[in-house]
Amino acid sequence: MTADTAALAREWLAQDPDPATREELRGLLERAGRGEAAALAGLADRFGARLEFGTAGLRGALGAGPNRMNRVVVMRAAAGIAAWLRGRGGAGAHVVVGYDARHRSADFARDSAAVLTGAGHRVSLMPGPLPTPVLAFAVRDLGADAGIMVTASHNPPQDNGYKVYAGGAGDDAGAQIVSPVDTEISAAIDAAGPVGDLPLGEGWTVLGEEAVDRYLAAVTALVPRRERALATTYTAMHGVGGRVLLAAMERAGFARPSVVREQFDPDPDFPTVEFPNPEEPGAMDLATAAGAADGADLVIANDPDADRLALAVPGHGLLTGNEVGGLLAEYVLDHTSGPDRVVATSIVSSSLLGKIAADRGVHYEETLTGFKWLARAGGPGQRRVFAFEEALGYCVGGDGGRPVADKDGVGAALVAAALADDAKRGGRSLVDLLDDQARRYGLHLSDQLSVRVDDLSVISAAMRRLRAEPPTAFGPLAVAGVDDFVGGHAGLPPTDALRFRLEGGAWGRVTLRPSGTEPKLKAYAEVVLEVGDDVAAIRARGSDMLAELMASVAGAVRG
Repeated sequence: MTADTAALAREWLAQDPDPATREELRGLLERAGRGEAAALAGLADRFGARLEFGTAGLRGALGAGPNRMNRVVVMRAAAGIAAWLRGRGGAGAHVVVGYDARHRSADFARDSAAVLTGAGHRVSLMPGPLPTPVLAFAVRDLGADAGIMVTASHNPPQDNGYKVYAGGAGDDAGAQIVSPVDTEISAAIDAAGPVGDLPLGEGWTVLGEEAVDRYLAAVTALVPRRERALATTYTAMHGVGGRVLLAAMERAGFARPSVVREQFDPDPDFPTVEFPNPEEPGAMDLATAAGAADGADLVIANDPDADRLALAVPGHGLLTGNEVGGLLAEYVLDHTSGPDRVVATSIVSSSLLGKIAADRGVHYEETLTGFKWLARAGGPGQRRVFAFEEALGYCVGGDGGRPVADKDGVGAALVAAALADDAKRGGRSLVDLLDDQARRYGLHLSDQLSVRVDDLSVISAAMRRLRAEPPTAFGPLAVAGVDDFVGGHAGLPPTDALRFRLEGGAWGRVTLRPSGTEPKLKAYAEVVLEVGDDVAAIRARGSDMLAELMASVAGAVRG
């Protein structure tokens, strides 16, 4: 243990208001003083770096020190947001604060309310652990100046996080912040003094259930209310979506879903899944088994903060985020009107949406990954009616606008259920609708690969290598060209991503980028094939091609 590390740790200890993290840090210091290797490494990790505030806010493991999520880090973040708001409009800004059911989320939300109130701002605290889209809706609904959501979404149980939403009166109200706001807030956080010197206030408003009721009224307006024939099974994935999702389904006229009871109540330890992310292998096993046993037509899943949606069809299996995105897009465009509509997706998602938009005569935009960009797609005089990205995120609107300027797993679940109900009434399923799309637009098959690392330098080294020596082929398809987004591409802001355009027996692309929230290098692949009458045969051929392509991608990424 270096003298500098020890000094930083003791300085931190002196300002930490949390008995749990103080005890943790004291124990580390004592063990490090005896030369224990694990304690020395723990201190070096906690104090050798810090969580950086960006457009995704903060996210990291719980624990003591600047490189962990804890009350000191959160209170300094709140102080930075308070100072940033003061610089924009003076004291008295209105901030809505929400939180999920993860470990320490409620504590972090109350600390934020105390710091913001102490800085002279007005705070509305959500009435309990609720989905992220309810917070995003409330920011707009209440005309607030900003919103804060304490959540780590679908991260492992040892993590927590902190997201900031923009306020105001425009259509972007309730969207995640974008640059340069993140750098402005980060600078204000750096300027915040010790948390013991921060004035703490009281008397913030705790919102009532009307905040949830107004959200439910807005999202249920996305689908016509009528008697429904659809049978569904639902899992909340140990998160906070269950109560809100069931209420939304009931208000929209659906029968109450059967629920996966082992995963319905909020549990910050997520005991039945290794990772509480519906995309992860095994995470949906309980839900799909329950759906088959229930005789359900559709299995619906939210991630823990209910901003994402996953669907499965019993007898078929999980639908990809790209498949769901294509289906929801057509439903939304069938139930809205006007040439001013705009739909959007990200550079890593399926190209299918562009073809649907061209067919329907509506505006189409491709953005960088993340709903902070997707929520802002389109230009003056355009109505944002639908946006999605392959990572199970969907923002659904109607002719009356979009209730939430962010991804919303509850609103999207309602629209998906309405679509599946319409199909059932015609003796069909979502799988049949996917075949219809393949005949009309070509078969679009996609897959992704995530390489998790302990050392982030592995990711940067892989991206440098692939830029310097790009592959000439991935599996059966030749590389026809490379788009490098690092300096900006096609009018988009710069980002660390590469896209390889593929050809040869099919059209395809592979996109590589580091994850913005986790230590992963992510690869996204798509192949597109023309379809005749035999969709099943083309699907089998395309699946084989995609598997071969993905094996090649894995080799290229790992070097």
